[in-house]
Amino acid sequence: MSSSSFFAVWEFQVKPDSISSFEEIYGPDGDWARLFRRSVEYRGTELLRDPDRLGRYLTIDRWTSREALQTFKQDHHAEYSALDQQCESLTETEIQLGDFFAVGALRKPPLE
Repeated sequence: MSSSSFFAVWEFQVKPDSISSFEEIYGPDGDWARLFRRSVEYRGTELLRDPDRLGRYLTIDRWTSREALQTFKQDHHAEYSALDQQCESLTETEIQLGDFFAVGALRKPPLE
């Protein structure tokens, strides 16, 4: 498997007056990324902004595996929950779009 074969994808509708704060906290060097960096299994975050809909964002958190993210959430439950609660006021909606694996990451090598 590649070193970042698992992706957790979230969609947010950010309140207009919170856009700057949201981008800081959810960006690749923001509070969430700093928390996730406590795990050697974390591979980075991308923050995507919709050019056609003000305040719509996607985050893509890259991990080595689904299990790595689940373990991280268990081991850092208090910090994760506290940051999540702190950020609630920034958004109108927050939707987990899903967990994804990179195509090819799960493929077995061809038989010879």
